[in-house]
Amino acid sequence: MPMPTFSSIWTQLRPPEPDFTEKNLPDLAGKVYIITGGNTGIGKELARMLYSKNGTIYVGARSEEKAERAIDDIRRAEPNSTGALVFLHVDLADLRTIKSSVESFTSRENRLDVLFNNAGIQAPGGGAEPAQTTQGYEIHLGVNTIGTFLLTRLLTPTLVATVRSAQTDAVRVVWVSSSAAEFFGEKSVGLPVDDLDYHNSRPALHRYGLSKAGNWLHGAEFARRHCADGIVSIPLNPGNVNSDLYRDQNFIMRRIVASFTHSPVYGAYTELFAGLSPQVTMEKTGSWVGPFGRFMPIRSDLMDATKAQAEGGNGHVRKVWDWTEDQVSKYM
Repeated sequence: MPMPTFSSIWTQLRPPEPDFTEKNLPDLAGKVYIITGGNTGIGKELARMLYSKNGTIYVGARSEEKAERAIDDIRRAEPNSTGALVFLHVDLADLRTIKSSVESFTSRENRLDVLFNNAGIQAPGGGAEPAQTTQGYEIHLGVNTIGTFLLTRLLTPTLVATVRSAQTDAVRVVWVSSSAAEFFGEKSVGLPVDDLDYHNSRPALHRYGLSKAGNWLHGAEFARRHCADGIVSIPLNPGNVNSDLYRDQNFIMRRIVASFTHSPVYGAYTELFAGLSPQVTMEKTGSWVGPFGRFMPIRSDLMDATKAQAEGGNGHVRKVWDWTEDQVSKYM
């Protein structure tokens, strides 16, 4: 399996300090954002930053209780904000629920400036028997890849409509992938569509990496399909962050992870750069962003998967897109 270069690994493990933080943000009054997984870790920090500048943030989460607790924390931390924090029920593990979540949002809002596809799951059960989604997909694939894709597809009309009243290149979709996409994405394809029934055949971290390669591919293909609509699409690796993503790992693994991870606020800076930095323009749509907010090359064979054969690639990304469309079509 191909690997990223040593220099790429090192600079993502030990990235420079971020250049773009909440201090660089303008007033966000009137702007609307959705952050899936906004109740914890990176998502919670990102919600706090946007709220501090008076934005309206929909905190996507499965548990209303946990989301409201996070919302209370953020309000206490930013008492001077005139923005809004709203719970939005989002359960990416059950495709049947996602359309109603989107309808709940669109019944209250007629715009969406940035969709942050931040929520994800990694290696549940600390190596125990892998779980499935409600529809029977392997849990990483189902939540991180398929559920996120469906949510994005259903919100795309609102994003397109928002372009008409937004500044150029300001309407965006941020796809939170991972360095695991480079470590475990299959050679030349990232996510193989002919071998996805791997509930028991691959280690959990490998399955996670494949799902994150799916985020990379969806982010790159969304960029191609929607650049004419004025929507910027950015897939990214937020960085090695000590977040609740590792909550189901065993004690030893959590200690190992903690030795080379950073505070969640740094992962939020990566997402903030992708979602709001003026450096991110339509010329950069589909580009890979690394920690803590900078454009970086991704593994070259994964790049090939996003290009048509006429462009020197293999066109695999369209197979992944079409396969995912088939999985979600009856839930649209």
